[in-house]
Amino acid sequence: MAHRISSLLRTIVPLALAAALMIGFSPAEAVAATKTPTAEQTVEARGLKVVAYAKALKGRPYRYGASGPGAFDCSGLTGYVYKKAHVTLPRTANAQYHKARKLAASEVRPGDLVFWVSGGRAYHVGIYAGGGKVWHAPKPGDHVKLADIFSRSQVRFGRIG
Repeated sequence: MAHRISSLLRTIVPLALAAALMIGFSPAEAVAATKTPTAEQTVEARGLKVVAYAKALKGRPYRYGASGPGAFDCSGLTGYVYKKAHVTLPRTANAQYHKARKLAASEVRPGDLVFWVSGGRAYHVGIYAGGGKVWHAPKPGDHVKLADIFSRSQVRFGRIG
């Protein structure tokens, strides 16, 4: 199996380089396009997928304890969306908070988790969409939506993986 993969790569990489050169990439850009993505590029790509999955659920109703696909509570939404991106999260906002690697506000990227915390315990979670906005399932009677991040003094950011 490893031999087949190695052989396949020896065939595909030169073809990818040739194709990149034919469509106008410089030689340096063509070589860069065939390299394995960096960890940051991987985080960014997964984050954009996570945001797209959350956006697709816009308008679904909030229901306490619900984890989709017809209705969600806050952590049910984040868990469902991350599962679509092949990442498993614990069920509750607080458990997700304790699993996440904590980030400074300057490090947060779309797809990261946004936690509202009081007394060291997360009571709400959403998905950072960029530009100070979050996708979340806010409360009973509401629905999944994009909103400004509220109560910034209680907000913490985290990344899974």
